[in-house]
Amino acid sequence: MPSSDMTFDPAYAVAVDIGGTFTDISLLDRASGAIWRAKTPSVPDDPSQAFMTGVNMVLEDAGIAASDLGRVLHGTTVATNMILEGKGARTALVTTRGFRHVLEIGRQDIPRHANLFNWVKPARPVPAERIHEVDERIGTGGRVMAELDEASVHAAAEALKKQNVEAVAVCLLHAYANPAHELRVVELLRAALPGVAITCSTDVLPVVREFERSLATVLNASVMPGVSTYISRLQDRLTEAEAASPLLLMQSNGGVAGTEAIRVAPALTALSGPAAGVVGAVDTAAACGIEDIITVDIGGTSADICLIQGGDVALTQQGKVGEWPLSLPMVDMVTIGAGGGSIAAVSNDTLAVGPHSAGARPGPAAYGHGGTEATVTDAHVTLGNLPHALLGGSMSLDVAASRKVIEQNVARPLGLTAEAAAQGILAIMNNNMVGAVRTVSVERGHDPRDFTLVPFGGAGPLHGCALADLLGISQVLIPAAPGLLCAAGLLAADMKAEFTRALPKPGPVDQAAGDSIVAALTEDAIRWLETEDVPPAQREIQTRALLRFYGQGGEIAVDWAESASATETRFREAHQALYGFTLDAPIELVTIRVEAAGRTDPVSLPELEDAPAPEPIQTQQVHWHEGTMETPIYDRATFGKNTEIAGPAIITQLDTTSVIAPGWTATVHASGSILLKKGAQA
Repeated sequence: MPSSDMTFDPAYAVAVDIGGTFTDISLLDRASGAIWRAKTPSVPDDPSQAFMTGVNMVLEDAGIAASDLGRVLHGTTVATNMILEGKGARTALVTTRGFRHVLEIGRQDIPRHANLFNWVKPARPVPAERIHEVDERIGTGGRVMAELDEASVHAAAEALKKQNVEAVAVCLLHAYANPAHELRVVELLRAALPGVAITCSTDVLPVVREFERSLATVLNASVMPGVSTYISRLQDRLTEAEAASPLLLMQSNGGVAGTEAIRVAPALTALSGPAAGVVGAVDTAAACGIEDIITVDIGGTSADICLIQGGDVALTQQGKVGEWPLSLPMVDMVTIGAGGGSIAAVSNDTLAVGPHSAGARPGPAAYGHGGTEATVTDAHVTLGNLPHALLGGSMSLDVAASRKVIEQNVARPLGLTAEAAAQGILAIMNNNMVGAVRTVSVERGHDPRDFTLVPFGGAGPLHGCALADLLGISQVLIPAAPGLLCAAGLLAADMKAEFTRALPKPGPVDQAAGDSIVAALTEDAIRWLETEDVPPAQREIQTRALLRFYGQGGEIAVDWAESASATETRFREAHQALYGFTLDAPIELVTIRVEAAGRTDPVSLPELEDAPAPEPIQTQQVHWHEGTMETPIYDRATFGKNTEIAGPAIITQLDTTSVIAPGWTATVHASGSILLKKGAQA
């Protein structure tokens, strides 16, 4: 059901975030602020199974029926996983004659940390034999230089039939300046290839740069059949449960969109889950009066790091998914292969941690599913950082199995004790993440010591104090439900859509031409807001200009101003802040983007009440760097407003475990978050 059929901010909303190991669910009653949470193991073979299992769990806890739901929100990794694993549909590319090698040529640069002498260009997502050319030519200004030869399109269609393709991407030269030929090719191919998913760059990324535009269109086409099938399966399960609520999916830009928009451009969900986590972290920090944060989302496989200044989530169009640049608007973050399931292994007397992960099955040895590799989670178990049972006591950990794999795979090859080996694993893991934090902070002119660290995800709070110590950060914020923050972020997310148009030819800022483009894109944005039934009071439209100095290869986005000189001034200021200098060169306007949002009312949760000083539920030996100590373990559910706990301590809850290192003190905020301060005394 389209969202226009429901109230914009319904009473009951449920959010589901599916990760590699666990599926997180949050159900919110906006009227009372009550929230119910659940966590269930993911089912990689059929993610929709865990989706519905989790939804039923929170519905049962709340005592309501699926028919009472007003909105269902979902963060999905389906498109991401297909891109990363190369498991998308059998895809072909149709392009302008003479440009079939654009994907193969790519760019002249190599990955940031790759070796210049032994880096090998990865295989392209579409092999050369499945790239077909058609006769046409449009110039940079949008002028038709050679009419489309429809006979060449029919010839391409016949070749595609013989190749049994499942999806086709259409990307013609300079279609961003004039999409007429591209749209006609799509029309002809859809008529000739019924049942084949067909997409074009005009619907995905209508901007300059042939390689990035072609690649985005190809990746979008490759995941269309899989994402469409997945969405249909989810909708079928919701229908069976008699849920009439609309299904909204998180996009990489930090906003949600309806299923029809996602079916057209599923690549928009490439960083769906991590984006939701950032939105949740910003919302959580705002409740504590904090705007400048560095988020570290650590799950089972990866860690996603993002810097937020002034409470604004920055977007980038220079993101990547795996080895591929994906120039769609997405939350500006860095992702590394570091998570609870990251495998620690010794090779040539050298210990490495990640990026390979034990995943959900078999997972860490501690989970008891037959895992034989040493993982970060096993290191935590060996050191005593985790209680012997998780998920509220429903999931027991095999401590002996963790110690065994640490000893066999790491300690003995290096001649260390199991505890020293486990500490070494965590030290490498933490330093890998520190490098990523410095990428989004120091390398962009920010001092991480000026920010509050917000660790979340199932494994985030285990590493918060250690990361802060390495970075010199004195304050850490642990959300009320860190392992479920992506689901909470979905509940707080606005509806979002971007409408982009590249100038026919980059050049000086022309206010009249720019205003004309802004007016056209704004009309598109208003139509979208009306389709989604966003009330006028909750609509917001922002216009961004992407500019560069003449000769540069990348743009910086700034707010579009009422005069060319004001826009250029904003660009120079942004360039100075980002790079530390400006150039004495002409400024070029490349692209204009209108961002439309349907603002969701803030989630108002009840404040915690005062509670007696909590008593430990048990103690256990923990091997800290300062030595082995009998350490108290607390149940977070017993905490009240202003509760203070001095480290060392372990705090357990349904969705995660928090480690309070010696020298740190935890204070519970009225919102339910925990603020950790270095050197404070309880």
